Amino acid sequence: MAAWLDAYRLRWKRRRLLARAIGKRHDLAPVVDRTADISRDDILCFAVVRNEALRLPWFLEYHRNLGVARFLIVDNASTDGTQDLLSAQPDVSLWRTGAGYKASRFGLDWTNWLLARYGHGHWCLTLDADEALVYPYCDTRDLRALTGWLDGQGRDMFPAMMLDMYPKGPVAVQEYRAGDDPFAVLQWFDSANYGMRVQKPMGNLWLQGGPRARMFFADAPERAPTLNKVPLVRWNRRYAYVNSTHSLLPPRLNRFYESDGGEAPSGLLLHSKFLNLAVARAAEEKARGEHFSNAALYDRYYDELSSNPDLWCSTSRRYDGWRGLEALGLMSRGGWL
Repeated sequence: MAAWLDAYRLRWKRRRLLARAIGKRHDLAPVVDRTADISRDDILCFAVVRNEALRLPWFLEYHRNLGVARFLIVDNASTDGTQDLLSAQPDVSLWRTGAGYKASRFGLDWTNWLLARYGHGHWCLTLDADEALVYPYCDTRDLRALTGWLDGQGRDMFPAMMLDMYPKGPVAVQEYRAGDDPFAVLQWFDSANYGMRVQKPMGNLWLQGGPRARMFFADAPERAPTLNKVPLVRWNRRYAYVNSTHSLLPPRLNRFYESDGGEAPSGLLLHSKFLNLAVARAAEEKARGEHFSNAALYDRYYDELSSNPDLWCSTSRRYDGWRGLEALGLMSRGGWL
């Protein structure tokens, strides 16, 4: 009876989220619409960005090289030239909004609408501008190879843990220029100190840990950022993201592990938050209060980030490609050979 009731509630929650997304479509004003160019088998990438002109040149080129054919992006009132940069890209469709990021469930209402409108039937990669997808064989096999294998296995999702990358030395000292590989600067990560539990009723993993938990939330680990995500999905217009890309409905799409305890295939999202601009942005993000449901709880986090911390420690590991990450158990081939 309890399982039936949970399923009923989640079904109605999904419908409410989709109805909300339909209503929020009025927040979006098209800047350049190239969606008529989308082909049936295109892999699509969706993102909501604000003031990301520095990161976007590399972000776009990296994911193009992985196999993304079209980008559908919402610009949330950027002031740094992001709109002009994106408008000039021949594979980008762009919408602009001045509506509140938090009021749109941190951009999810906009993303869910675009996914429902344009993503149905496509493999869709939903990312932030500071994320880069890596997966087994990503150096030799593109997303078409990965999604083709997933299709053959009857899988319609591919999960990934967000891996915070950081430099050795104070964050603000490490220079970064537009178009550069951010992970030539951010070469280090925490290889352990991750905790995991399954959340009910959706069955999604709750992963926490890494340098942010270690440095900023050591006395309140339950507040540390959530690291589990499901960024790559063969989308259906009936699907909906619930909490960033940390969870989605229907709940079967949240399953990282096989029902028999074996590992399903998974990747990682390399996270470039800790480029030098993070220190300057910390005060702005604290003042805006748009990134957390209860933003006041994270004031200390922003204050410590503003102090230009050194996240490196004696147990930090240097990034050397996907094979090293798999050897540490941070991603899995899950039968993909």
